[in-house]
Amino acid sequence: MGTATSSMAAKFAFFPPNPPSYTILVDEETGKLRLSSDLINQRDNVDILKLCTKKGNEIVAMHVKNPSASLTLLYSHGNAADIGQMYHIFTELSSHLNVNLMGYDYSGYGESSGKPSEHDTYSDIEAAYECLEETYGVKEEDIILYGQSVGSGPALELATHLPELRAVILHSPILSGLRVMYPIKKTFWFDIYKKIDKIPLVNCPVLVIHGTEDEVVNFSHGRKLWELCKEKYEPLWLKGGNHCNLELYPEYLKHLKKFISAIEKLPPHLRNVSSQSTYQPDQPDQPLNTAEHSSEKPRPSTDHKEKARPSFGQREKSRLSSDNREKARASTDRRERTRKSIDRVGKARNSTDQQEKARNSFDRFGDIVRSVGLCNVDCLKQTAAEA
Repeated sequence: MGTATSSMAAKFAFFPPNPPSYTILVDEETGKLRLSSDLINQRDNVDILKLCTKKGNEIVAMHVKNPSASLTLLYSHGNAADIGQMYHIFTELSSHLNVNLMGYDYSGYGESSGKPSEHDTYSDIEAAYECLEETYGVKEEDIILYGQSVGSGPALELATHLPELRAVILHSPILSGLRVMYPIKKTFWFDIYKKIDKIPLVNCPVLVIHGTEDEVVNFSHGRKLWELCKEKYEPLWLKGGNHCNLELYPEYLKHLKKFISAIEKLPPHLRNVSSQSTYQPDQPDQPLNTAEHSSEKPRPSTDHKEKARPSFGQREKSRLSSDNREKARASTDRRERTRKSIDRVGKARNSTDQQEKARNSFDRFGDIVRSVGLCNVDCLKQTAAEA
């Protein structure tokens, strides 16, 4: 019974696109690898890589370079997708969130060799992580792990082994493989991706994103994982969102930007706090004892002699000088009010322009999500039914 159920869970968990959405080519001019696909417009800031895993497989990965970024997102994609389909999503996220981004295909996905399994995905993300360290010089404390759907499995597994990790983002995550299909109360040894047992071991801030109408992975999975987090960040529950359309909500990018901005500004001594708390990065870092950080203003010395009073002539000159200064100040105030009025008009116009640019930018991102088709829900449902 255990073996059969484990096989059913594994069958549901892995459903790579067949055929893959891309092939690997070598650029004749540069000698670099590139993806060949009708979906892809090649970009100069993207590296295509082949990485060897400890399981003996060769996986395909892509690295998106953002020159102004200080953080790197290591993205584990969802089911029924490969990096050919995710290519433009990755490049747009890198631009919108101001991060470098590494995405990779699991063993048996895309042009990666081997067959997918739980432990192979652990080796796959480990190979991607080591590439970031060794090839791109990225430090552990500058990495954010992003796990979408089944990708939450390898993302959380790696997070438990990285004590200095900056943060984790879980997008429509699963509690475990079996719990996607059955509302079981306890964890069985033959289950896969037992994230319900791993999430309490993660010490860095965790953001959870889930749609309330998710028809593949019930909303309760994301909510329970968030409740079990040590360092909770304000979650994003998208009302009416399903398993494959969360990127289309304006709140998606807005909340991600807010989270990454907060994580970027977080002082080193406040990262990876081990005590359970609700993470509120927007709150200022208050000293433990404010009395220790305040000082009493020095009292004026009484030893100084009182200065001689000015003569009447000097006082009159001073009065006239004060009148002139008052007139000059009034004139300056009028000019300042006029300037501020002009500035407010200009700022209002600039704000409108910025809002329009942001809206157009999000619309472009949404168009890319729609055109790519992040995953095939019908295929997932069919797989679950067959299992």
